Parts: sequence; C-alpha cells; structure tokens
Amino acid sequence: MRTFATLSAGAGALAIATGALLSTDAGAHDHDADVEAVRQAVLNYVESAYEHKPENIEASVHPELVKLGFVKRGDDPEYQQAPMNYEELHGLIVRMTESGYEFPSDAPKEIVVFDVLDQTAAAKLTADWGIDYFHLAKYDGEWKIIQVLWQSHPDH
Repeated sequence: MRTFATLSAGAGALAIATGALLSTDAGAHDHDADVEAVRQAVLNYVESAYEHKPENIEASVHPELVKLGFVKRGDDPEYQQAPMNYEELHGLIVRMTESGYEFPSDAPKEIVVFDVLDQTAAAKLTADWGIDYFHLAKYDGEWKIIQVLWQSHPDH
C-alpha cells in the first residue's frame, strides 16, 4: 500500500487530503530504499555540477538521456529551447570543472520525489540554474535518470 497527499489551494485556504492507494506490486520492491535511491540519483546529478564531479553523471544518468530545457538568455524575454543528450551533459560538467566555474555556496538543491513504483519514478529538483523535472527508471537494480524537462527560474 502506498500513501499519497494532495495539496489544493482555493479562496485563500489550503486543504490537504490524504489517502491510500493499493498497489499491485506490494512486496515487489523495498519502497523506502527505492525512494532514497531515486533521491540519491537526483542528488548525484546536481552535485556533479556543484562539486565538479562528472563521475556522478556516469553513476546516475542513463546513456540514452533525453533532456530539454527552456532558458532565458541575456535580455531576451523569450525562452529558448536547449536540448541535450548524455554526452553533451557529461561534456558540460567536464568543461565547468576544467574552467573552475563555481556555483554560490548557498546554491539550492531541493529535491522532491513525487512517485516511485517498482520500475519508474518521478522527481523534481530546484537548483541554481532552475527547476528540473525527472523521469527515472530502474536498470539492473539501479535508478537512472532517463528524461529531464527543465526551465530557468521564472521571473516574478
């Protein structure tokens, strides 16, 4: 059995509904261990950039990664698409490492794991560069990031 929470805001009030979902995969996997492994894969991803660790990409990202970003550059008010595959992501981390680029010491790395099943999972990361949404899958017992959709921080 899995639990879920739904947040809803309306007319200035916040309502929280909780319930239980029956899962047909009960006992098929250690849910708590999988949630932690998904969180660790996303943490590896962000720390690969923050801490200059390209090996973290190798550990947490599937070689068939599909990544698409929407980023604002300079004074342009429009988002530009920024697609990336595994090799491009790994290369970016290596170039950042070699250039000595440093993120702020207080750069955010807030991770929310939305859902973890026995084979797939979804999570969110708020980082210095923006907000990333992840789809992960389990390959040979290891959680790997297979898809990322992200955008730079919105203007408020």
